[in-house]
Amino acid sequence: MPASPEVLTTALWSGTPGRGAFNHAFFDRPAESVAPDLLGARLVSTVDGRRTTGIIVEVEAYIGQGDPASHAATRIGRTRRNASMFGPPGTAYVYLSYGVHWCLNVVTGAIGSPCAVLIRAVDPIEGSDVMAARRGRKRDLTSGPGRVGQAFGITHALDGHDFSSTPLRLLQGWPTAPASMDVSPRIGVSRAQDWPLRFFVRGGPSVSRVRRSPPLERSRPLG
Repeated sequence: MPASPEVLTTALWSGTPGRGAFNHAFFDRPAESVAPDLLGARLVSTVDGRRTTGIIVEVEAYIGQGDPASHAATRIGRTRRNASMFGPPGTAYVYLSYGVHWCLNVVTGAIGSPCAVLIRAVDPIEGSDVMAARRGRKRDLTSGPGRVGQAFGITHALDGHDFSSTPLRLLQGWPTAPASMDVSPRIGVSRAQDWPLRFFVRGGPSVSRVRRSPPLERSRPLG
């Protein structure tokens, strides 16, 4: 664990990260555009006064009502559970998975167009002792969306939260070269199983262990 999370020298990240929060325009784009750009960003939580920080290394995009795997797909519509997906870009959509795990999403695109990016995994860089206490274990602290939620103290109280403010912020991080990114189908969905909307950093220690895919071509259309 480095002495300061502001300057890193690891196999994946080095130097000083970008400064400050992302602006509104960053989030006001399609989910499939925001998702790969979140790789390398910092997720910072001060929930309960305890600071935890991680680098986002795995995400999935859910691209609106036409996406059969989305919680806001046309067949579902707007509900109490998914209402925050229809809200402003740059805010949180938090839902309970299997009645156990709180999962964190970043709302993107225009208000009323329910698109979001699921944070699937982060590499811890600060507060790993806090994460371990919350998780009740020292390994696999933030590999998988439910583990991220638990390690960072995420609950439904953060549903609709603005990521530019405490206690949960998304901050600029370290640039991720396209050659270091991979793309694959999303994990654990029963519909649109072949859509290439999962983006991850190759070699990230917290990334889900599934079969590898070719390097991501950022210019290649998705869908």
